[in-house]
Amino acid sequence: MSLHMRVIASTVFFLAAPLEQPPTVDVARLGWMAGCWEQRSGATITHETWMAPAGGAMVGMSRTVGGAAMRAWEALRIVTDSGRLAYVAQPNGRAPTAFPAVLTSDTLAIFENPAHDFPQRIAYHRVSADSIVARISAVREGKTRGMDIRMKRVSCGG
Repeated sequence: MSLHMRVIASTVFFLAAPLEQPPTVDVARLGWMAGCWEQRSGATITHETWMAPAGGAMVGMSRTVGGAAMRAWEALRIVTDSGRLAYVAQPNGRAPTAFPAVLTSDTLAIFENPAHDFPQRIAYHRVSADSIVARISAVREGKTRGMDIRMKRVSCGG
């Protein structure tokens, strides 16, 4: 299957993933997310970095730069909360918002918070060892709206 077809298939999977599997509480299962990731779109570059699982948690950071200016940043973590994994996001230093896990595997992690405005769902799909697709989405007026962030593994330079 070509890379293009795998990306299309993963996007369809994000939208139709069955949520019947109870999520694991072992953050080590999400170790495939660890590392440095990048998306480039014209003059805009997004970097997302995840530390390897340790102490029952993963810690991450995201930064988007457009031209010479930082446009957005986000503190991220995946922790155990109330007996299940939760993705906790703090965009641009705002108060943390938790998204409990609804599905985790060796290639997919889906977190949801239906009470949040946008996003309500955050999903990461491992396409290959060097490629992941993050999808953020929400249901508005009965329609699912979202965006895919296709990232490739890059060197974790200092």
